[in-house]
Amino acid sequence: MRDHETSIRGKVVRDLIAHVTNDNLIGRKFKNGEIRKNLVEPPWKCPDCFTMTKIELPNFTMELLESKENPNQEKIILQLHGGGYIGAMRNAYRTFAGLYNEVSKGMSVLTIDYRVAPEHPYPAALEDAVAAYQWLLEQGYFGYQIILAGDSAGGGLVMALCHYLNDHKMPLPCGIVAMSPWTDLLASGESYETNFEKDPLFGNTRDSLIYNKDYVGDHDPMDSYISPLYGDFRGFPPMLIQVGSYEMLLSDSVSVAAKAREQGVRVRLSIYEGMFHIFQMAMLLLPESKKAWVEIGKFIEVLLND
Repeated sequence: MRDHETSIRGKVVRDLIAHVTNDNLIGRKFKNGEIRKNLVEPPWKCPDCFTMTKIELPNFTMELLESKENPNQEKIILQLHGGGYIGAMRNAYRTFAGLYNEVSKGMSVLTIDYRVAPEHPYPAALEDAVAAYQWLLEQGYFGYQIILAGDSAGGGLVMALCHYLNDHKMPLPCGIVAMSPWTDLLASGESYETNFEKDPLFGNTRDSLIYNKDYVGDHDPMDSYISPLYGDFRGFPPMLIQVGSYEMLLSDSVSVAAKAREQGVRVRLSIYEGMFHIFQMAMLLLPESKKAWVEIGKFIEVLLND
């Protein structure tokens, strides 16, 4: 599916982002992740309708967001955040957890603050994702009760996790929600060139998160646990992939969708015209973002009925 028109508000926000990131000083630090990595945020206030429980595992922490009233116990969402494998979890993902809870009609959301590079390169993030998934299984959840959700690096990580689960004969989740997944750390797709001047977040420079090698280190970037595009998708659960048409990472989504479909996976690929990387972070402020979250809710509803 592809939208054919960008909202006026969407264009304004996209152009504003481009204006900020084209600044020589601020823009460079924004694109290469320095601002994100060193961001200091105020404590997040959990809305009264939720409870937030911190869970400590040996190498990382997790946060479980649950509805106080009418929780949906049928399934749980495991959220893996973005940040180019160098940025830790931020308040935006706690807000994401609330939105996932809302559009899923009350599902609990487990968000993990996995270890990040350069201090913790590959395979740290994958190890932590596997540990969180195993923790859910140990709590009594079955694979068919777990939905994986992630954006950017987190979107790629949920697919890498599924490759790992498949390879190790572990129960697979019932579905995947991936926002602009980073699936090809070789940056080999055509959109890295065709959208080089369009992308307001990563465009017009090679000094950006999407060319950062801190996570890959000396490992093969074509390893499917690093770049899931190069893995075998046979047996994967249904996937919803959302991406903006202005992204340099557009090919990462298009190529994975095509390969997974060829291997028998049910995939819904939604390309939002004129949109930028993780435009869903605008929450309900942009028509495109609002539509994306509605689409996620409908996808989860289909998973519930399967």
